Amino acid sequence: MSNEGLAAAQQKMKDAGVAQTAIDVFSHYYGQLEEGVTGTIPEDTIEPYLDPTHLDDVKIDVAEAKKVFDKLAIINLNGGLGTSMGLDRAKSLLPVRDGKCFLDLIVEQVLAARRGTNSRLPLIFMNSFRTREDTLEVLSKYPDLPVGDLPLDFLQNKEPKLRTDDLTPVEWEADPDLEWCPPGHGDIYTALQTSGLLQQLLDAGFKYASVSNSDNLGTVPSPVLAAWFASTGAPYAAELCRRTPADRKGGHLAVRKSDGRLILRDTAQTPTEEMDYFTDEHRHPFFHTNNLWWDLEQLDAILKERDGVMGLPLIRNEKTVDPSDKSSTPVYQIESAMGAAIEVFDGATAIVVGRDRFLPVKATSDLLLIRSDAYALDERNALVQQIQSVPSVSLESGSYKLIQDFELRFPQGVPSLKEATSLDVQGDWTFGADVAVVGEAVLGEEGGEVPEGARVGTPAAG
Repeated sequence: MSNEGLAAAQQKMKDAGVAQTAIDVFSHYYGQLEEGVTGTIPEDTIEPYLDPTHLDDVKIDVAEAKKVFDKLAIINLNGGLGTSMGLDRAKSLLPVRDGKCFLDLIVEQVLAARRGTNSRLPLIFMNSFRTREDTLEVLSKYPDLPVGDLPLDFLQNKEPKLRTDDLTPVEWEADPDLEWCPPGHGDIYTALQTSGLLQQLLDAGFKYASVSNSDNLGTVPSPVLAAWFASTGAPYAAELCRRTPADRKGGHLAVRKSDGRLILRDTAQTPTEEMDYFTDEHRHPFFHTNNLWWDLEQLDAILKERDGVMGLPLIRNEKTVDPSDKSSTPVYQIESAMGAAIEVFDGATAIVVGRDRFLPVKATSDLLLIRSDAYALDERNALVQQIQSVPSVSLESGSYKLIQDFELRFPQGVPSLKEATSLDVQGDWTFGADVAVVGEAVLGEEGGEVPEGARVGTPAAG
């Protein structure tokens, strides 16, 4: 049945106009799926990665940094819909501060960096078929954003979801769009090549690229990091941050015992019985931020050598065809992780950066933090932490998980967190204007109203 399944999936992709190279990549992973490959990386096959370079120790030549910066392109992953927060549009359209969404702030960060360094610094988004239209509408507000003939975006590929019982493409008449999924952000390599963007960048004289997620406002363009990366001569580098107990679910780099290569291990690639190793922030002290640096010339050479098939480790994602209906047909989504490409490149490296370069929004609790006075925008349009330690925030899932529910409970804006250590909201609470959280605050399961001007919590002793 699986041979028929592959043929049916390939034909479905051809009929939808998917590039042949993307079909070849899908077929590569289909073969692994058919063989029962799960993509897991057992602990006894790796050694912890303990000795990366630290950005704090890097010294650069300013003149050299300027040269490198003028050969740098900024690429943002913007295919995500934020479905876990109840969104059906690009997560990057969410308002963050002062009426500006993620896209606005990312664009303004790049424009500020151009002014400050007199560099070309193109900004290009990788969109999915579901995020492109809305994204380009926002970008149209910035007539100075395009650089030469380079596009503002390129499209991520798409592939069919596969039934778990026979690996045939799933059919879902209620909403045929749900029959498709993006192939994970590991598709960026294939999409760069098949869209022609990689060649366009090289032809325009760009040698390096900085890549990050559009829901991470910490990746302000950095001449220091660019100069460091160029000085290494490495084809590829990953940004890491030191792990805290709050980062136990984040992927980490490790050294593969069989060949000494740096590899990325994500949660989905860890055997269930070994999650204690994965979540141990002392054993694996750095987490992977998904901020990457590429040498475009070396990337182009690898892609040509491999005919566009990078051969990244398979991630077999088990879902239902309609994510909102757990009784709908069980499916596999074949995915790969962009950061897993570290194992493909000879001489790939990594660097530990400050936590200021990792400010992702994965849940409404993260959104509350970056909307609060714990952060402020500086002249670079960067979010700058205003307090020594950012408080932990926990919001009761039933009332706050979905963005529309979250917004209803903060009609006058989010509370002040400048004096807070932690905020634990256990019930359904609606916040009035000018509320301040001080020290440790727990709002109980009973729910209710937090009145205007209230100070909630227990101030720290002393």
